[in-house]
Amino acid sequence: MEKNNKKPEKKTLKKEGIVVEAFPSTHFRVKLDDGKEILAYLSGKLRIHRIRILPGDRVIVEFSPYDEDKGRIVYRSK
Repeated sequence: MEKNNKKPEKKTLKKEGIVVEAFPSTHFRVKLDDGKEILAYLSGKLRIHRIRILPGDRVIVEFSPYDEDKGRIVYRSK
């Protein structure tokens, strides 16, 4: 009997957008390049390293294919 030690693949979508509005508790309104506006929060790495996100910043948002209205900001472009 063989053991299958493969972990399930994480299927996430990544899109770029611009931060439109900053809310308290590290939540942001992001306008994606396709014109859709979503609510996004900061990922753990950005919180730990205290990366500051301001309105007008270009970001990469990662979200689940099941709910495309909420996402997680994983990268801030320069």
